[in-house]
Amino acid sequence: MTKKSWIGLVMVSVITAIIAHGFMLSEWMQERYVVGPNDGLSQMIPFKHFLYESMRDGNFFYSERFGLGGGSFSQLGYYFSTSIVFLVTVAITAFLEWIGLLATPDLQYWADVTVFVSIIRLSVILIITTIFFRLIGLKSRFSYIGAVIYGISILYFRHVTYWEFFADAIVFLPLLLIGAERIMRYGKPGWFIVAVALSMVDNFYFAYINFLLTFIYIVFRWFIPLVENELKRKRQIVYFLVGGVLGAAISTPFFVPAVYGYLNNFRPPFEGEIPLFDMTENILSDGKLVVLPAFAIICLFLFPLYKKRGFRLFAIMTVLLAVLHASPAVGSVFNGLSAPQFRWEHMLMLVAGGLVAITLQNWKEIQLKYAVIAALGTIGLYMLFSKLELEGKPSLYSDSLEVMALITCAIAILATVRQFKHWDIALWIGIVASSLITVNLFQEEKLTGNNSKVEQVEGQGIPQSFFTSDSYNGEASRELVQQLTVREEDPLARIDWMIGTRNNTPIVQDFLGTSIYSSILNQHLLHFYLNDLSIDMGRESVSRYAGFGGRANLYSILNGVYAVRSDKGNPVPFGFEEVEHNGKFKAFENEHRLPFVRTTHRVYTEEELEDSPVLAREHAMLNGAILEEWDEQPETSPTVENLMDKVTVQPVQAEYKNDKLVVTGKNGGIDLKVSDVRLLKEDTYISFYLERSTADKGFHLKVNDYKTTRKRTDSIYRTRVNDITIRVPSEETIRIRVPEGTYTLSDLALYAEDYSTLEEAERKVEQTSEPIVEWKGGHATVQLDNSNGDSLAVMPIPFEKGWTAKVNGEKVSVLKANYAFSGIPIEAGKNTIEMFYRPPYFGASLIVSFLVITGLFVWMIRKKRNKPFAD
Repeated sequence: MTKKSWIGLVMVSVITAIIAHGFMLSEWMQERYVVGPNDGLSQMIPFKHFLYESMRDGNFFYSERFGLGGGSFSQLGYYFSTSIVFLVTVAITAFLEWIGLLATPDLQYWADVTVFVSIIRLSVILIITTIFFRLIGLKSRFSYIGAVIYGISILYFRHVTYWEFFADAIVFLPLLLIGAERIMRYGKPGWFIVAVALSMVDNFYFAYINFLLTFIYIVFRWFIPLVENELKRKRQIVYFLVGGVLGAAISTPFFVPAVYGYLNNFRPPFEGEIPLFDMTENILSDGKLVVLPAFAIICLFLFPLYKKRGFRLFAIMTVLLAVLHASPAVGSVFNGLSAPQFRWEHMLMLVAGGLVAITLQNWKEIQLKYAVIAALGTIGLYMLFSKLELEGKPSLYSDSLEVMALITCAIAILATVRQFKHWDIALWIGIVASSLITVNLFQEEKLTGNNSKVEQVEGQGIPQSFFTSDSYNGEASRELVQQLTVREEDPLARIDWMIGTRNNTPIVQDFLGTSIYSSILNQHLLHFYLNDLSIDMGRESVSRYAGFGGRANLYSILNGVYAVRSDKGNPVPFGFEEVEHNGKFKAFENEHRLPFVRTTHRVYTEEELEDSPVLAREHAMLNGAILEEWDEQPETSPTVENLMDKVTVQPVQAEYKNDKLVVTGKNGGIDLKVSDVRLLKEDTYISFYLERSTADKGFHLKVNDYKTTRKRTDSIYRTRVNDITIRVPSEETIRIRVPEGTYTLSDLALYAEDYSTLEEAERKVEQTSEPIVEWKGGHATVQLDNSNGDSLAVMPIPFEKGWTAKVNGEKVSVLKANYAFSGIPIEAGKNTIEMFYRPPYFGASLIVSFLVITGLFVWMIRKKRNKPFAD
């Protein structure tokens, strides 16, 4: 391509991308955003804001603000921390802020730039995909139309709206295919090495998907070669393997920490049934994930073109992938054999684009009769799909797709009549126009029309005012949190507060919180919540944790100093007194505070406490520390009395027998009445196993004034942890209530907590000097006087591979203490503890990457020097 052609390609790509974003731009100009109301607002925008601020402050790898603390580089590698598109955006944003053209970016800034970043990303997709189609022998104009079919797809805009980083995968697939073609055609692996490296740097998850798709493409290419004298397959395999290994080695500083984060995550395995075939989506006229353009369907009926290898390749792949799209089992394969997800279908749009481009390039060979047959076959297929009971309902979107299909059929027929000049050009324009119309209608009807629950008008985006509403970042709650941070002297004091179900409220409102929502989290913390301490979070759901279930012992152990509640919030923890209020929000302060770092010589083991109730484990953490193992004789597990043998169980609007609870009223359950009120203390811990027998719906669970929710039994977001512990202020009667239905309710246990163990822990620390603690990102320093001669210092810094520690200049091991936090062996007397965090294997990864890049650079120079001069 000439320089003029390149300029033309760039300009037409940008213009097309802008038109494709017409609805988004229109909404933006009216101060509305086409952003997903759930993950878009709860994860995408907050994470971009959080990462930018962390990077600007020099915290590239770890943040104490990421939940209770976490390796943000590793755990957000699935999202944006390694995303090339995001990192470029960060660099540009930082430069604009540095030269004074941009004020400090806030959450709204990241919502604002989404549409503009998407336009640039889509322009790049169109350019790269055009290059790919040019490489396989198509002319520029047809290559570009094929690229439009690929890039201007509803899948792209769905990704941008709900999970923006998903859209990056659409950039890297054609890059990989270009690399594959250059190996197969010319034996040149350079582009493939770069494409592999960039893919693995950007996102490990979509690298897996795109590698699998590239492999499928290569296999099809082996069976249907596009040119003569392609490189022998054995040589190709060598180049693919060597190129893949070299590309992977280059990516290691980004890829390895991100994969470690994934491996260190915990998510319950999917146990639902995965059918082989389940066709629910009309991919012709009402798709919510994929819409095949009408002209691609026409192409499939142009039987004379099947003699051409390129046409045959893309036609077969289009049909095959369209069928596989209806297979949840295939979706599971592309999701790592987990729950079925539709995240690979950009390949379907790419091969459909290739099919369209090859057909247009050979259009002069199509006779009128074949065009008529193809048009009739297409209309018949649309009619068949309209008769099937598929998801969707009549709408402007679906009606428009059917009308455009009829128009496309008519234009295709006219384009074969040689007397009609320029109808072929009309066909090209019609194909591009139909893609642009489709995606804009999709944005208006499918991406915004069903989101009216998030305070926007039907068919419109989220209004700017939502960003300061009580549902997201309300003024009253935000000001209250700011008041607490101003009055508090301890910079590491944590505030238990989140808006509704938005676990990332601490990131949104910029405070040190106790909650987080991310697909990848530290598994030790997740097990701490789900299994080890059985902390109810007010809502059952995977990939998140929140608060401490109102359990005062945990607040004191983990530096939880404040709890904020709305008028309808759950009961405040024991020992918390109201200190501030703003509107309907009140703030309560912990009157039983313990220091951030505590020392002890009493060690319990996880094995010793394996059968102990969670209240006994809390007492063990207050008395000393719990380790995985200990060389010396561990302490005997604390004991707490189960009061169930002194409790009378009475069904209420229900029948309860042999652990089976059948609730017949709107809300029913059981009452637990303690026979002797003198057994009750300050709080009551009630533990039980609860599971709904049918998968028809999720349900609310209420224990006295405490409310929580449970997922339906077939939900992919269910924790599959049915052992529940609820803390409530003590009353003579404990009321367990659930909606009408049948449940398994078993393993009831009741414990009384008088907080004498917590008070004893307070008295102990009052006799010692207060440690001096500084913790910022991946560096923590502690100065303490171990005058008691204790052997261990315990602090609520989450345990995570990557932490190293020194005590008085000598390297020591960081131990996993209290199930999920850090324990440091200490000496008698003065101790200076220094802790440093680097992503796991980061140093070794840097060395590997540097050596490979250097080796390739030297090899290229030597190859260039040894190349003979042309005559």
